[in-house]
Amino acid sequence: MSYDRKVALDFFKSAGKPTDIPKGEVIFQEKDTERRLLRQRSKIYLLLDGEVGLLAGLKPIATVKMGEIFGEMAAITHAPRSATAVARTDCKVIALDDKQFEKALEQQPGFALMLMSMLIGRLRETIARATASGALPEGADLEESAAFDAKRLQELVSGLSNDPPVFYQQGRQIMSEGSKAALMYAVISGRVGISIGGKVVERLGPGGAFGEAALVEQAPRLASAVAEIDCELQPITRPAFLALVKTSPQFAFGVLASLAERLRYLTEKMK
Repeated sequence: MSYDRKVALDFFKSAGKPTDIPKGEVIFQEKDTERRLLRQRSKIYLLLDGEVGLLAGLKPIATVKMGEIFGEMAAITHAPRSATAVARTDCKVIALDDKQFEKALEQQPGFALMLMSMLIGRLRETIARATASGALPEGADLEESAAFDAKRLQELVSGLSNDPPVFYQQGRQIMSEGSKAALMYAVISGRVGISIGGKVVERLGPGGAFGEAALVEQAPRLASAVAEIDCELQPITRPAFLALVKTSPQFAFGVLASLAERLRYLTEKMK
């Protein structure tokens, strides 16, 4: 699913208003320690007009052009900013905090798939670089992670998916890296090990979700998944996902946060 500027504009306009930013103004600061101390929410931005430069330290790392989104990683994960954004020209932006973002998702759930596609594209590039350089990390001591409260997740998916839960015995392969598929999965019970190139990079307990790429692209699986103990999983199709987003925008936010955390983890390990 490719990036569509009109879809992004409609999404941001549904919950926010344009703001003018003068040339030279810092939009957000790397690490943003002061902002976090003041308990100000990180925002995600759509650039309506002008040009924004992104810097890590004092080094320029990217340029944001008109119609593009920026600042999404910190807004989704609530982690410190990894770069500083500065207006290179007079700019006009729409900024959404997490509450406004969730409100917009409720009205336009399809935007979640587009943003997922962007994150998955970056994840594929990062995995390829890490694999080529031999820097792909392996976390033998990784603890279980979960994007959602397990009980709440089970309540949400109940009745919204035509597919019944599936069961996998300990040691059974759930999906294979490089295979094609059309489902993502939510972990109802048990523990799933996610591996890339034979290395375990994530462990998911109840409330965890994986296989999201299948909902946004017809491409090979990014990773393999194995039941580390007996598991109960809920398959989620694309229509069921969109229904879940509309019912609970927090569900989409959780999936996006999970993808962004994976990307942040791999990027940090490569430094």
